[in-house]
Amino acid sequence: MEIRRIQEKRQAEKRRVHVRNALQRRHLRVRRQIGSMLLWAFLSLLAAIILCPIVFLVSGSFMGNDELAGYLGAVFLGSEGYAAFPLLPKFPTLKHYVEILLDSPKFFVMFWNSVKITAGVLIGQLVVGTMAAWGFAKYEFPWKRGFFLLYLILMLLPFQVLMLSNYLVLDFFRLTDSLWGVILPGVFSTFPVFIMYRFFSEIPDSLIESAKLDGAREWQLFAYLALPVGSSGIIACMVLGFLEYWSLIEQPLTFLKEKSLFPLSIFLPDITDVSKSGMAFAASVITFLPAVLVFLGGRDYLEQGIMAGAVKE
Repeated sequence: MEIRRIQEKRQAEKRRVHVRNALQRRHLRVRRQIGSMLLWAFLSLLAAIILCPIVFLVSGSFMGNDELAGYLGAVFLGSEGYAAFPLLPKFPTLKHYVEILLDSPKFFVMFWNSVKITAGVLIGQLVVGTMAAWGFAKYEFPWKRGFFLLYLILMLLPFQVLMLSNYLVLDFFRLTDSLWGVILPGVFSTFPVFIMYRFFSEIPDSLIESAKLDGAREWQLFAYLALPVGSSGIIACMVLGFLEYWSLIEQPLTFLKEKSLFPLSIFLPDITDVSKSGMAFAASVITFLPAVLVFLGGRDYLEQGIMAGAVKE
């Protein structure tokens, strides 16, 4: 009987321990769920705050000038009261899109200037940047680490620091007041080299040696080995380059004097008075769409490029 009571006590103690552990696991799971819900709620709130300007931008592009003047009169006209902005227009209209797309030749001139600048820079980076990155990644030459360090330093310097030297060089070659004066500095940007260098460095040297033993030449190694393997980094650079050079402001204002050469990013601040505020909203939406589409299309490659750039050498 005594042994039986001892066994029953042990079993009861095991059941209590099991129940207590189950309750602890349940409390821990509930706390994690609550923490996850609070985190998602916080992130959703931040996302809503970030998306508010975009919502207002799209909404304002469908409002008439009178409606915009009523909401933004305190800002543009200096009238009394506070500026207000609803999520949806009371009287939607496509008038501003018609004005931009059909009645504004200046908009299309600047749009094609932006296309020329962006396409020229991206094509140049695809040619120059890939070759420079491949050379830094897989070839040994004197002062290699010093040159790469110089690349990193130049990458960290803002445009305001290099503005005067860039202008003097472009003026010496008579490239100011020309689209080439904006394109060429972007072609030789150091940031794409840094990103693509990380992807090219991951190619095993044994693979390159095997290709050489099979008779592959240097240009074949670059064309058939480096470019396919580093395609993720190249696409990431192209996405980042598009997002940067599609919205240039400082470089065109510094190197261009002829207004017919201005890109679309400079067209927008020129129509922000109350009589043309609707056109400003519509032009902003049209300008914003290509960047959104490129970002969504290259988001996965962009993440890979960011992760590769974060890896220490």
